Amino acid sequence: MTTAPTLAPIAIIDIGSNSVRLVAYDGLRRGPTPLYNEKVLCGLGRSVFSTGRLNEDSVQRALAALRRFRVLCDTMRIDRIVVLATAAARDAANGPAFLEAAREALGQEIQLLSGRREAELSALGVVSGFYSPDGVVGDLGGGSLELVDVHGTTVGQGVTMPLGGLALQDLSENSPKKARKIAREHLKKAEPQLDTLRGRTFYAVGGTWRALARLHQAARGYPLHVMHGYAVEPSDELSFLEMVEASDAATLQEVETISEARRPLLAFGAVVLEEIIRLGRPREIAISAFGVREGLLFEQLDRDTRALDPLIVSAQDLNLQRARSPGHGEELRDWTDHFIATLDGPETAGERRLRHAACLLSDIGWRAHPDYRGEQSLNVIANAAFAGIDHPGRAYLALSGFFRHEGVAPERASSTLRNLAGPRLFDRARLVGALMRVAFPVSAGMEGPLKRIPIAVEDGKVVLRLPAERAALNGERLLNRVRGLGRVIGLDGRIEIV
Repeated sequence: MTTAPTLAPIAIIDIGSNSVRLVAYDGLRRGPTPLYNEKVLCGLGRSVFSTGRLNEDSVQRALAALRRFRVLCDTMRIDRIVVLATAAARDAANGPAFLEAAREALGQEIQLLSGRREAELSALGVVSGFYSPDGVVGDLGGGSLELVDVHGTTVGQGVTMPLGGLALQDLSENSPKKARKIAREHLKKAEPQLDTLRGRTFYAVGGTWRALARLHQAARGYPLHVMHGYAVEPSDELSFLEMVEASDAATLQEVETISEARRPLLAFGAVVLEEIIRLGRPREIAISAFGVREGLLFEQLDRDTRALDPLIVSAQDLNLQRARSPGHGEELRDWTDHFIATLDGPETAGERRLRHAACLLSDIGWRAHPDYRGEQSLNVIANAAFAGIDHPGRAYLALSGFFRHEGVAPERASSTLRNLAGPRLFDRARLVGALMRVAFPVSAGMEGPLKRIPIAVEDGKVVLRLPAERAALNGERLLNRVRGLGRVIGLDGRIEIV
């Protein structure tokens, strides 16, 4: 059943093979924001394949966590709670008894997901969190690995295998060497999915793969700590995975940021990802912070809401919360549309949506001290919980906000963000920053004025037209900004009174 978006909080409790997690969201809508997020690493699936049963100590830890989550949901006044259970509860002989105890602990019914259903929801999570995804989704949990093809909003048929970190550790008797052979055998079942992966993106879902990505960022000295949308080339990833498999986890850089309970699983997660890369030959590996939970929320939305751009929705939210006059951001979007249409050279659809998001985010730093508005805007935007954007796009948005406050001289920008954005997006960020620097002195960040103050490229010059009743706005400061915009694109600039 699909529903219209609602701002009533909703919580999802995910009883996984390794962790039990509560995530409370601010509502059922496109681009929901987590209100509260807590996980407990219980290791329910630690010995299921060797004993056929859930470990009793793990069961008691999980039930204690669920009782805690019930109190937290009551504290947050959350009426709608969805509870999911996956591989460990599905495969263990005492799984039904555990689920009954879990139901009593929570006072909620529990949905036991099949492997195919888990794959479908993981894929929908990627559809929810990425802009036009195209590739194969791999969701690595504690007990299982699900693989499923995704193209745009189309989700293929998934396959599930017992290659989760705990399961593989159990099956291999804690030997990464044996684990590799086991992974290769099971991945033969995934030929339909892996055959389509060549030259496309592999979307890595799951806590162990996110932990590996965090270590990879540390090894590279990467400028952003955001996981979602972090992408690496297969050759770079393979050399890193081989290093993880050959090393003692305790010696890895930044390993202290990874929970001790997860560290033993890193080598097994690395083995599985390495085999997928060698068999599937993807173009890149992209980390997804969106998975089963977000897929479940996305599935429940009506068609029109699912079709919304999550990046634009999130930018609109920040605009409403932080801008002086939120309508100005919408107006700035249209004002820059008109200017861009007068330039030589096309703007891609991807660049257009990034520019629209930048306009909506243009005034979120105004409450900071003037000396820090550029830096604060950059940090907030670069690290915001956005979906539907990759890391070069994040760098573009952050730099646009920085240039709007600090000026568009290239040397003022962070060299790391400049390199992350790449030459094309860096230049586009300077352009939109320069446009914003013209817009704010004539509008004071308020809705209304820009509709009557057009700017365009005409006869080889940037021309800003002020209506006669606003002629007093003309002056050296404004002219310098118009000319500064012109210099970004190699033209002169002037102001006309009409």
